[in-house]
Amino acid sequence: MKIETRIEFVGLIASLVMAAACTPEPKGGAPSASAAKATASTSAAEEKMELPFDLGKMTIPEDNPQSEAKVKLGNQLFFDKRLSKDGTRSCYSCHLNEDGNGGKDPIAIGAEEKKLTRHSPVIWNVGYLGSHYWDGRAPSLEAQATGAWSGGNMGVGKENLEAKAKEIEKIDGYKKQFDAVFPGVGVTPDTIVKALSAYERTLVCDSTLYDKYAKGDAKAFNDEQKKGLDLFLGKAGCVNCHNPPFFSAAYGSKEGAYYNAGIGTKDKKEEEVDVGRFSVSKKDADWAAFKVPSLRNVSKSAPYFHDGSVAKLEDAVSLMAGGGIKNKNLSALLTEKNLTTDDIKAIVAFLGTLDCGKTLVEPELPK
Repeated sequence: MKIETRIEFVGLIASLVMAAACTPEPKGGAPSASAAKATASTSAAEEKMELPFDLGKMTIPEDNPQSEAKVKLGNQLFFDKRLSKDGTRSCYSCHLNEDGNGGKDPIAIGAEEKKLTRHSPVIWNVGYLGSHYWDGRAPSLEAQATGAWSGGNMGVGKENLEAKAKEIEKIDGYKKQFDAVFPGVGVTPDTIVKALSAYERTLVCDSTLYDKYAKGDAKAFNDEQKKGLDLFLGKAGCVNCHNPPFFSAAYGSKEGAYYNAGIGTKDKKEEEVDVGRFSVSKKDADWAAFKVPSLRNVSKSAPYFHDGSVAKLEDAVSLMAGGGIKNKNLSALLTEKNLTTDDIKAIVAFLGTLDCGKTLVEPELPK
């Protein structure tokens, strides 16, 4: 494929997927009384903050508009271990810079050093997703933040969120910020997750070498990376599930996209398998199917898959290009692609152009 044709094709795919991913979400039911109160309070006190990224306009919930003050507050909460049950874990504990913003442990470790059930994914561009977690059970970032805070990650428990919010309120620096960002409401479980979500919506990866190439800079790639892109779009069929610009089909709809690649099924009895999306949808077609992860920053975020079972990117590419792991519900998209060792290396070289080149900034925490 000629360079000009390749760039044109990549740009076309990117624009089509971006248009689908940025379609406004349908409005849900009526907000809770506390949410309505928070909305009324913040609307007068905040100047709305736009998020004009190259990936397109992000859909922001009407009851949680962005503001610089809210994002700053959320940044602090994201790094604060005092938000957890035992003071040992923060949101950042599972999304460290040195691990490419994903988890270094194959299976995440939560509060009280408890081993959880799945791997911590990269959260760059998480604000563009319509559903969250590997099985898509959380319909918003706010719901995901509540789940992680009350569940095993932070270990607080749903019944203790109010008490934990009161603990945070006793920290003078936090109380002042919450009173300013959420006037008349202050520190509540609802406002805590809203601030966290506002910060996470700013975690955008949109200026990689690939993005430069897609905009027409043919010199952004070397020959091996160009070969890898050709394979990615063509023979290897990676683009079927990992389409640009997000490099995941999960960004194309509110529900997300889930496929069974056989990960976690080998040598296991059916009752021992993590059933993934099936636990949410109850559809047979979703048995052991998991969200298609974004490949942005993938070369920095080993290990791979929902169970962290593959340590090297080359092995992950080989597994997928080899047709996945056979099981009763393997996706028809996964077939043997007959790639050579050099083909695999070229695809890995291309995936390196998706490195975000960004890090999360650790703030000074309130006292």
